Amino acid sequence: MRKPLTLGVCMILSGLFSGCNQEPLITTKAPLEAVQGELAKLAPVALQCDLSALSPGDRAALTKLIHAAKLIDELFLLQVNPGNPQLRLAVAKLEVPYQEMFRIMFGPWNRLDHDKPFLNDQAKPAGAGFYPPDMSVDEFLTHIQNHPDQRERLENTFTVIARVDGALQAVPYHLAYQPLIEEVAGLLEEAATLSDDPSLQHFLTLRASAFRNDDYFESDMAWMDLSGDLEVVIGPYEVYEDALFNYKAAYEAFLCVVDHAESEKLAVLSGYLNDMESNLPIPDQYKNFNRGSSSPIKVVQEVFSAGDTKAGIQTTAFNLPNDERVREAKGSKKVMLKNIARAKYEKCWIPIVNTVLAPKPLAAVSFDAYFNHVLMHEMSHGLGPGMITLENGEKVDVAKKMKELYSVLEECKADVLGITNLKLMMDRGVFPKEMEYSMYASYLGGMLRSIRFGINEAHGGGVAIQWNWCFDKGAFFVDDNGKLTLDECKILPALNGLAHEVLMFQATGDYAGAKKFVEKYRVMTPVMQGMVDALKSVPIDIRPSYPVLAELGVE
Repeated sequence: MRKPLTLGVCMILSGLFSGCNQEPLITTKAPLEAVQGELAKLAPVALQCDLSALSPGDRAALTKLIHAAKLIDELFLLQVNPGNPQLRLAVAKLEVPYQEMFRIMFGPWNRLDHDKPFLNDQAKPAGAGFYPPDMSVDEFLTHIQNHPDQRERLENTFTVIARVDGALQAVPYHLAYQPLIEEVAGLLEEAATLSDDPSLQHFLTLRASAFRNDDYFESDMAWMDLSGDLEVVIGPYEVYEDALFNYKAAYEAFLCVVDHAESEKLAVLSGYLNDMESNLPIPDQYKNFNRGSSSPIKVVQEVFSAGDTKAGIQTTAFNLPNDERVREAKGSKKVMLKNIARAKYEKCWIPIVNTVLAPKPLAAVSFDAYFNHVLMHEMSHGLGPGMITLENGEKVDVAKKMKELYSVLEECKADVLGITNLKLMMDRGVFPKEMEYSMYASYLGGMLRSIRFGINEAHGGGVAIQWNWCFDKGAFFVDDNGKLTLDECKILPALNGLAHEVLMFQATGDYAGAKKFVEKYRVMTPVMQGMVDALKSVPIDIRPSYPVLAELGVE
């Protein structure tokens, strides 16, 4: 049984983060009715998942993994704000909606409303809990300039930046969060001994070591080879929470049961990765054929999720790992959470399109078009520039050059290429050509769902760029009745043009150009705002509960 996060853990961090062991106070709070209104934006869903196909060993391993995933929640809570565990003690004395809001948002900031605080009035630091809250961008860059030997450690994906004796210092995750890290690693090792799946045993054993030393390469390689009934993701991956530089990875977990039959239907797509790369609208010199050709696709049912992926908006699909070394050696894996996708489609997507779309595109919207675009979005994350060579000969990960713009540009790229590649697969006969208009209609209808997350969030911001670009090109427009519609002759050329712009920023490492581009197109226009206002009564996303936990006895 896991132990609750206590002041003892916070004391480990107190040398790194100021204020962690101060008495928690709640000085202001949003009105109860406002908090209840925010919670109403997330439709409750009891997420169903059939465990009957699991072997006894895998079922026992899953129980251990759920305990580990609940610790991931605690790790991410600290990464968002080291003072969160103390604040949670104070929140526990408030009305239940405040407690629920704090749990969903992993802290006192509303992720559905541009991180506006609903408890206290303190703005969320752009660097979350990864950097000293008073550290500026200029201070970080100046420190690196003055101490080039420290650059690798300071920019490392798996270090926390602390201020020690007035100077910045990089502290590895496994030291900064040591008590929790050790407990997670131990649970992974226990799960490995219980599982009947050799590939999962191998991965979990390596991943336990990775938690202890922050070297995830070998375990990421092993994760690519998982072949059993459980799909397990656990560790630090995405960098969205670090809005300062997009350098620092946040802890997350997905525990899923594989749908082998559905996965096999989509496996054929892996054979077209080079075709997709060749089809990119950029000069050949910038195309990336060096990544591994392995691209497994898994369709799964989510059992439980934790950490970064569970904060606010729920993840529908993902493409991992993010390590370019693994991608160049083995490619990347696309995982589709079908029970999550179905819940979002029914609770959020359909009410949105019924409200905003004109009759013709509305009649063409379909779950298959939506789901296949999500799939191609994830495949498209693995395309295009990864490691780039600058004019001075330096080889660098494109994410490091794009800094805080990387996530929004990458999400924009994946959305756009998701459509162009889905059209390519229609041309190759993988998907029926009759789906083309349905694809465009479903894409347009779903845009507002992401924009409602907030245009400062990576996904919402990426969609705002697409929306404004396509409106400028006449591919999208509002009809005489105030409903959204599209010009099917203009949309593909418009998207190819947008893909070219974004891919070239990445290929050349043009941060300055990308910044101007994002500032121009990531804006809330009057038309967009009017559509968002018309959807006030429609849920933004889902709020899953996991009845399977009771079945496993781990609630």
